[in-house]
Amino acid sequence: MRNLKVFIDICHKLYNDCYVAALDGNVSVRLDDKSILITPSAKCKGNLIEQDLIIVDYDGNILEGNGKISTESKLHLFAYKHRKDINAVIHAHPVYATAFAAMGEDFTKPIFPEVVLTLGKVHLCKYATPSTNEVTESIKPYIEYANALLLENHGAVTFGKNLEDAFNKMEKLEHTAKTISIIRSMGKENLIPLNKLSELYEIGENVYKLNIDKRNRMDI
Repeated sequence: MRNLKVFIDICHKLYNDCYVAALDGNVSVRLDDKSILITPSAKCKGNLIEQDLIIVDYDGNILEGNGKISTESKLHLFAYKHRKDINAVIHAHPVYATAFAAMGEDFTKPIFPEVVLTLGKVHLCKYATPSTNEVTESIKPYIEYANALLLENHGAVTFGKNLEDAFNKMEKLEHTAKTISIIRSMGKENLIPLNKLSELYEIGENVYKLNIDKRNRMDI
């Protein structure tokens, strides 16, 4: 099954790119309308093999696999239940993005054109104790339209149409956080002017055929 190899490759890449450390993070993909493939608890993403993966239903019951389901499965299941366009979820702790999350800062202002069009607003979700229902409550205000979210003092989560898309969004989020950090060491970031922002959205819709939810559009 192609998804299994892609799944393992992305788990390894998350670890090798330092988006997760030790046993951190979790990854999942929607298989069909009855089942989800997800990483097990307490397994290093850099060492995962296909036999480690678990298949669960939308209530978190294990259908296949011998491990323990990820403690953050509630976050994944909540996303799939609320968005039919979400087919993959990645939760990780990329260093720069997590640092901003721990500072209590979001990314909702227009700085980089590619971020405006691909991620949109990256809201900061109120701190929630990991593995509890507080986590789903914290992302609830944004789940209907967000592509990526920062979890206060915890990390980040991205949603994708497939695994590659979810990973690319995590990579873009971390690159953005790192770049802003460097900018601030040198001075202050400039924002895209409002008239240019409108022009950018027009190009995104007409040229790139993007369907950007109005709730996810940045402003100044």
